Amino acid sequence: MKVSKFIFIILVLLSSFGCKKKEVSESDFEKGVMNSVFIEIVDSIYMDRRIMFPPPSPKIVDFRKNIIDTIGYHDKLKRYQIEQDSIKNDKNKIIIGVYDFVVNNKIRNNKFDLTPFKNNEKFDFQYVSKYPKEIYWDINNKNSKMPAGTIEISNIHFNKTKTSGTITASASCGGGKCGRGFIITIKNKAGNWHITNVEQTWVS
Repeated sequence: MKVSKFIFIILVLLSSFGCKKKEVSESDFEKGVMNSVFIEIVDSIYMDRRIMFPPPSPKIVDFRKNIIDTIGYHDKLKRYQIEQDSIKNDKNKIIIGVYDFVVNNKIRNNKFDLTPFKNNEKFDFQYVSKYPKEIYWDINNKNSKMPAGTIEISNIHFNKTKTSGTITASASCGGGKCGRGFIITIKNKAGNWHITNVEQTWVS
């Protein structure tokens, strides 16, 4: 009787160990896939508020006759275009705030690891928690030291064969003033994961 009980306990422990090992393996697999598509995701959906400021409006000097100050307006428009071109040609990295935790992550306390992307040539990724709450960001200040935008992603929902998956993501220009939501489809093609479709689901 004691031997049977001992064998039963051993089997339970082995079963528990096997499940844990499988879970860790799946978690590592998901992290690897996410790391391989993260930059592509950000490049597809990020919002840079510096280039989202609308062009200046013409100044009406006489409302009754609808006369516009064309000379002053064209000067402002020219300066606006020069500024926009300067931002687009800026070789400095674009600061993107990434929300610390993956939405619906299987491991709630597992922080999204930004280490694999620290040497990216285009983006400088920083955790959003490093800054004041996003609603307090002054997005009208073009010289603000806040990130140019934020990114938040979900964990990957794979198909049964783990050859494709979907990710829910959102991007904002900061300050809670503008944002967009997406469902992103990724697929494994010849051993490499890439985005196959980006569908916008909401805008604010």
